[in-house]
Amino acid sequence: MLVKEQGKQIGLVAKESGVPIKTIRYYEELGLLHASARTEGGFRLFNSDVLSRLHFIKRAQSLGLSLSEIKEFLQVHDQGNLPCDRIKSKLQNKVTVIDQQIQQLLIFKQELEELLSGWEAVTENSENTICPIIEKD
Repeated sequence: MLVKEQGKQIGLVAKESGVPIKTIRYYEELGLLHASARTEGGFRLFNSDVLSRLHFIKRAQSLGLSLSEIKEFLQVHDQGNLPCDRIKSKLQNKVTVIDQQIQQLLIFKQELEELLSGWEAVTENSENTICPIIEKD
């Protein structure tokens, strides 16, 4: 005799995953999660894979992936394929962007250090100037 798997209600999913109910509903609205059924009272029921999906979503977010990117990966998975190549490509792009941001921040840091190294006390007060040191080019 086959026993049909009982779905987990959203409150239990929230408790077991540590993800708030409101967030789970939001993920469902975005299509990241799918309720398998509803109780007679209208409560969502989720399959046991919901916990692994939530873990994947949270881990992917912690790596800087957007919810739309994560949805794309989950769709590939739901079609029976592994999205690892796509994920690798996105993460490589993120590393490139981070490298560019680091370079921009280093340039900005250098500009600030140069400004601070030449800092002098200003005693003249002009109505048209707020701080003459940072306003000079």
